[in-house]
Amino acid sequence: MKISDIRIDYSLKSLDVSDVLDSPLDQFNVWFQEALDAKVLEVNAMSLATIRKDGRPNARIVLLKGVDNGFLFFTNYNSIKGQELIKTPYVAATFYWAELERQVRIFGKVEKLTAKESDEYFFSRPYSSQIGAWVSPQSEPIENRGVLVERETKFQEKFTPETIIRPENWGGFRILVDEMEFWQGRPSRLHDRIYYTLDETNTWKISRLAP
Repeated sequence: MKISDIRIDYSLKSLDVSDVLDSPLDQFNVWFQEALDAKVLEVNAMSLATIRKDGRPNARIVLLKGVDNGFLFFTNYNSIKGQELIKTPYVAATFYWAELERQVRIFGKVEKLTAKESDEYFFSRPYSSQIGAWVSPQSEPIENRGVLVERETKFQEKFTPETIIRPENWGGFRILVDEMEFWQGRPSRLHDRIYYTLDETNTWKISRLAP
């Protein structure tokens, strides 16, 4: 089969302006719970696009770790991703939940979480993941996997589960959303797209976009 011949006709659900809540964060929480209930695979995985120093986009999958007044995720601040976020703090993120024929697109500015917020999440992680944050010089070239194994042994000898601390170069970011789209697949490629934009009075405006 040719790639161009692959087609799916979406028909599970519909979406209208009258169906959504006033806040896109509240609406996201509703959809996220429905995705959890549907046992969507990797439900908190999102494609995160940052901006390289040459102006080109740079995307990868990261895991959402919380929703408050924004979307929370964690990384190594010295990594390529971390440095791009610090230097140009604007992102686009996308969730795709194939089981529900849904997509959520997010646009906004990022801010670093406080040390307290990063500590809270870090110490909720398994010990092996805590050690991993120390082991990996993320995005830097390494000679082979043995480098990681040696570093893992070194830090396991240095830190016990009771004495480990969070590396200063590891922590979280919050996406402060100013635009957000909820996409529901529909038949004949006439999909439903409901778009939120934050205006100058900090009020959410809701509109329908053509598919």
